[in-house]
Order: sequence, then C-alpha cells, then structure tokens
Amino acid sequence: MSDYTIIVDPLSTGQEYPAAFRAAGRKPVAVLSGLEPPPAYTASWNPEDFDHVHYFTGDVSVLADELRQYEPTYLVPGAESGVELCDQLTEILFPGTGNVPELASARRDKWEMAQALTEAGVPRLRQVLTADPAEAEEWLRANDLLGRRLVIKPPKSAAGDEVYVVFEGGDWRERFHRVLGRTNKMGLINDAVLIQEYAEGTEYLVDTYSVDGVHALVDVCRYTKVGRGDKIGIYRRIDFLAEDDPEVQALWPYTRDVLDAVGIRIGCGHVEVMMTADGPRLIEVAARPAGGGHQMVSELATGDNHIKRTVAHRVRGEVRDGFDLVQHLRGVFIIAPSEGYFRNREVFDGIESLKSFHWMKILHEEDAVVPATVDLFTCLAWVILIHSDPQTLDEDYQRVLEMEAAIIIETP
Repeated sequence: MSDYTIIVDPLSTGQEYPAAFRAAGRKPVAVLSGLEPPPAYTASWNPEDFDHVHYFTGDVSVLADELRQYEPTYLVPGAESGVELCDQLTEILFPGTGNVPELASARRDKWEMAQALTEAGVPRLRQVLTADPAEAEEWLRANDLLGRRLVIKPPKSAAGDEVYVVFEGGDWRERFHRVLGRTNKMGLINDAVLIQEYAEGTEYLVDTYSVDGVHALVDVCRYTKVGRGDKIGIYRRIDFLAEDDPEVQALWPYTRDVLDAVGIRIGCGHVEVMMTADGPRLIEVAARPAGGGHQMVSELATGDNHIKRTVAHRVRGEVRDGFDLVQHLRGVFIIAPSEGYFRNREVFDGIESLKSFHWMKILHEEDAVVPATVDLFTCLAWVILIHSDPQTLDEDYQRVLEMEAAIIIETP
C-alpha cells in the first residue's frame, strides 16, 4: 500500500483530512482543482498541511501522470468543488473502482441529479433548467405552476448560496435574473437557472458511507430552517436522530435509491431529503463529507463521522453497517438579523450555565461589521447543546433564542 493519500480540494470540511490521514500513518498530498481555491473556501486552504501540492491547470491526463509517482490506490474528494475532478482522476488511475463515471455530473449538478432520478424511476420534485425566461414561463404554465410558490437557485452552488423562494403570485422573473449570470461562492458563473416546485415538509440530512455499492448510514439529522424575505434555507437548528427512529426508517430506503441513481458506489454521501405529504423527495446529494462544522457535531452525537469513516476504510479496511446515537445533540445556528456593527457580544454571557451547554463559537468580534445571515456561510455563531432529557434541551434552546433576540446590530 502507498504511503500517501491524495485529497482533491482539501477545503471546507476536507481540511480535516490531512491530520486524520497523517495520524493513521499516511502522508497527505493535496490536489487543488484550480490555481486558487473557490472564494467560499479560501480561509480553509492550508497548503502547509501537505507533503506535496499539485494544481489542476486544465489537462486531467497530465495531472494523473503527475500523481502516479505516489503509487496511489484511491483518491478522496475533500469539498464540493473537487468532486468532479476526483471522479475523473480515479477513472484514469484505477478504472472501475470509483463512482459510476457516466453519472459524474449527476453528483454535482442539481439538474443532472433530477434527470438521473427520473431515469432510475425515483420520485423527485418537478424542475426546469434554462437561461431563457420565455422557456421558463412556458414550462411553468405547462406544469400549472404559474403563480405558485417556487424555488429558484443555481444548478451548482452549496450551503444555501443564492437559493430564493418566490411566494404565491410573486415576481419569479426578478429572482431569475438575480441568479442568472452571477458568480456564486463556488466561483462558478450561473449560466442557467434552476426553477423548482416548492416542497412542503420536514427536511433531513442523511450522511452515508458506501463500499462497492453497499450503503451505510453515518448519521441522520432533522433540520429546522427559516426564511427571511425571499431567502430560504437559513439554518436554525439540527437534531440528531437514532438509526432505529421511525423517521430514519422512513427515509433510508429512498436515500439508498438516490445514491444508486446518481452512481455513488464508494466513499461519502451527503443527502438532503424533504419528507413531503407525497413521500420523501430529494433536495440535493453530494459525494463528499458534510460541511459547515458537521464533522465535529456528528462525532459528538455518534462517536463517528465522515472523516473517521473514510480513514478507517481506506487505511485499515474497516467497514461499518450503521451508527449509534451516543448522546442527544442539538446544534443551534445564531442568525444576524441585518448587516452592520455587532455591538453587544456580551448578550451571550452566562450561556455556559445552561444545563445542556456544550460549546459555542462566535464568528465575529464585538464592533465588527457582520453580514446579515442569509445562508450557512453567514451565520453569526454556533451553539451546541447536549443533554439526555429532551425537555431540558427545549428549555435551553428557547433561552438561546432569547439571547439571539437581544442582539444589537447597528447599521453603518
């Protein structure tokens, strides 16, 4: 076995891979999918963590030849931006051992995801991808969605970036043109817009790990999200569920079908599913570890996570068939109500005295200019509550929301 592990775009959550593989006796090598990381990931790019760094300059065959010197037997994608390149390199270096190559775009592009589900006979939300508002209007009329609630977003984005809701009777064209042509936080130009029927229900995060097409659960969370104006998908809280929870059992067969439909056969899966009145419906799926600090909370709740599962499998050949919920955990995302100067950081004084308090990270200093929270990238702070008593969790959660309500943001 090679002494090296190659990680494609070790950014966002993927920045945790080098230390984990090094601790397991492997030398980490970084491959960046461009000369610079995408704007959203700049702060997580740490080239000093790697024995060697390579950059993709446009010729995947040349890059594959560079990597042969490490005698690799696998590659690992670290972030969303590296998923497609990792698939391409894997197929060149060790054909037939990765995810299904013909379905590579379905693991990254939200329109292609939907097409793959249709091909596999898996229920999905109705949607259209277009850069032409006339074509969009024709589709909306044909599907009896004109004047209905809609979701508008880029086909390739992450963490709720540029995801908008159009309310009943709202101006979908304004949101359409707001997305079209803009450069999103992945550094990609939105050359088309995805319009989707609005899904009512409860949203879940389902994290998985697959080996040779056999899928296993890593963790499952119930999301609570809120909207502000025409922005949806603003994270409010997550609650971890046990594997035998009826909610999980209702989601799992559908999630396996999704993983098969988009060709995930090896490694991490990160699936967001809405349980609607008509049954589960895919929001999106990714073939990489969950981001947004999720690895830490997953380990606290289950004793395991995507990073640990990957290292155990790739280095030691260990494969698990599920997970254990070792403690009840609720993650709370603190929302900044507007852009401006954050004037009262002390509003959170005393939060440590809450019975379920475990950890908090405030992402901005007092008097710093903070953005209004519109997605996962712009949260003001995170709080983790852990307790065996659900009522205590609920009571402490309400107290955290009271603190949040007293935040003072002074407009510049």
